Amino acid sequence: MAFFAKLREGLKEVRARWSGGIASLFAGASFDDAFWDELEEKLIAGDVGVDLSAALVADLKREVRQRGSITGEELKKVFVSMVAGRLSAIEGMGRAFTVDDPPLILLMVGVNGSGKTTSAGKLAAQFLRQEKKVVMAAADTFRAAATEQLQVWGERAGVRVVAQKQGSDPAAVAFDAWQATKASNADVLIVDTAGRLHAKHNLMEELKKIYRILEREAGADHIRTVLVLDAVMGQNGIAQATTFNRILPLSALILSKYDNTAKGGVVLSIADDLKVPIRYIGLGEGIEDLSPFDPDEFASALMEGAAAGGNAAE
Repeated sequence: MAFFAKLREGLKEVRARWSGGIASLFAGASFDDAFWDELEEKLIAGDVGVDLSAALVADLKREVRQRGSITGEELKKVFVSMVAGRLSAIEGMGRAFTVDDPPLILLMVGVNGSGKTTSAGKLAAQFLRQEKKVVMAAADTFRAAATEQLQVWGERAGVRVVAQKQGSDPAAVAFDAWQATKASNADVLIVDTAGRLHAKHNLMEELKKIYRILEREAGADHIRTVLVLDAVMGQNGIAQATTFNRILPLSALILSKYDNTAKGGVVLSIADDLKVPIRYIGLGEGIEDLSPFDPDEFASALMEGAAAGGNAAE
């Protein structure tokens, strides 16, 4: 299924609970003070954020003033274009990872339950379809279940998983996986790390140790630090991302479980606050359910199907 079709299907509930309410405002709208106030309230309720919501409303007001006369349907299209434009302005937004100078090292980070291991397995499968050789590292040594989960994904994708016993040094696992990557002339190394509460200093220090070893062995140019965020977290997810971005140079975001959230605006908030590109969006648990994030298709799919009427604003 094409990304647009899958996204349109996956965002049914998001659209109904969030953007459907926003788009319905444009139906028969007179664009008076009550309209602008309600639009801003709905944006904030959808996790767009106070400052960004105010900025979007201000931009739409400017559009109405400049045109002099505009229908609700036309203004809705302006809103969709505005959303897509803000997302597209972030360098690398929606661009799938490519192996231009192998090996590519993806350091997967995030809190427990965010979908790191699942996303690592899905990425491995995608690289395999591109005929790239992949190694995965089970660097979450705190939980035996985490290693087992990654091994299951490795079996499903047909990828070698480097692992040690529970309680081993995660940095040592990453080092062993790097050695295996070199020895096998692999194109990609995906390092799955333990879930870390962003407020736990000692765990974040362990993560920095893993990065330092990979940087020493392979060089920073080969490393992409990928934060996997659970979209259901909303503004809490943004707080997590901000902390991780201070600890390590974040290269990309994967937004998982997006089809389960009513907080459609979190995508806009993340992009606007962090200026880190969302590379992929997860819309399910299947191995195929990880797609490059397309800002234009996302904005269109999010607002698709919601009525916007024809009353003109004068």
